[in-house]
Amino acid sequence: MREYDLSLPQWRKSTYSDDNGGSCLEVADGVPGVVPVRDSKLPDGPVLLIGADAWAAFVAGVEG
Repeated sequence: MREYDLSLPQWRKSTYSDDNGGSCLEVADGVPGVVPVRDSKLPDGPVLLIGADAWAAFVAGVEG
């Protein structure tokens, strides 16, 4: 299994999110081949690594 250094990427969340503790996902850019996804309330918690093609298809589906 390949390992990724997730300490370097800049994490971001949707501009629709606010700072009132809502349930938000964060994604990170700059990791080749995958898109790291985590819970914004648990920044030191588990990270899902979604394949870049699968993430692009997901975003395209959400944007409709």
